[in-house]
Order: sequence, then C-alpha cells, then structure tokens
Amino acid sequence: MSLRYAMLGLLADRPASGYDLLQRFKVSLANVWSATQSQIYTELGKLADAELIAVSDEGPRGRKEYTITAAGLAELRHWLTGTRPKQVIRNETLLRVFFLGVVSRAQATDYLDGIATTSGKGHQELLALKETIDWDDDDFSRYGRIAMEWGERFYAMNEQWARWAMEQLPED
Repeated sequence: MSLRYAMLGLLADRPASGYDLLQRFKVSLANVWSATQSQIYTELGKLADAELIAVSDEGPRGRKEYTITAAGLAELRHWLTGTRPKQVIRNETLLRVFFLGVVSRAQATDYLDGIATTSGKGHQELLALKETIDWDDDDFSRYGRIAMEWGERFYAMNEQWARWAMEQLPED
C-alpha cells in the first residue's frame, strides 16, 4: 500500500511519466522504498482508475505524463497526518544474530563482517549519490536531505555495530 503513497508523493512534487517515476525511485527513494517497473505501471493504472492522478500530457510512443489530482493530494495528506506507519517488528538480520552461537566463531565473524561490509558499502554509495544531487530549496529537496541523513546514519550505525559485535564473540 505504501507504493501508492510514494508515487503520490513524487507526483505531488511534479508531474512525471512512468519512466520518470522509475528513475526518481532509483535516485531518491531507493533506500527508503523500492519499486520495479511493473509495480510502478500497475500502480499508475490503479491510481488513475481511483482518480487520484490524471494524464496531463501525452507524448510519442504512448508516453503519458501524470499529475496528482486534488483527491490524490487529499489522500496523500490524510495518509501523512491521519494514519500511523506500521512498526516493523521483524528483522531477519538480528534474528540470525540471536542464533550465531550454533555456528563456529569464524562463521559468526564472517556473518557480522558481511553486515559491516555491506553497510559500509551502502554508506559510501549514499554519500556518492548525495554529491550528484542538485539540491534545491524546495520541499522535496529539503525533506529528501532529511531522509538521506537518516540513511547515512543508519548505514554508519550498522557498520559500527557489526564491528563491535565481532569483538564480543567468544573464543572457540
């Protein structure tokens, strides 16, 4: 259901085609909410059927540009202010940590090192992405920077935690 609101949020910023939305997901929302091309186009159809978006322009080869409608903006605002996000209570990464005692120290170290390496790489990729973005003073950029800061801290924390956890492992 959150794909619907991610797309409404992107269209609230500016009109876009399905392809444009796919690119914006890759650049701005990839670390928050991912979506495939087929998911985006399917959801565009649902949003149009619900009259939450409308075709605002048509181009060559059937390209359609979509704009959020007043009903779509009202639904997005209701979702932002009238509902609470579902709290994630499952974390497979940490579930595995609970059971690392059943494998060798070397295997546990490899697992935790994998978390540290992946987190470090994700952090570096996010920092590189940050340098390529032409930040504006608009709301999308302002709140995008806030979300990006969360991502940077998340990756840094996970890397630091995994390295600390490796030091806590008992000797074989």
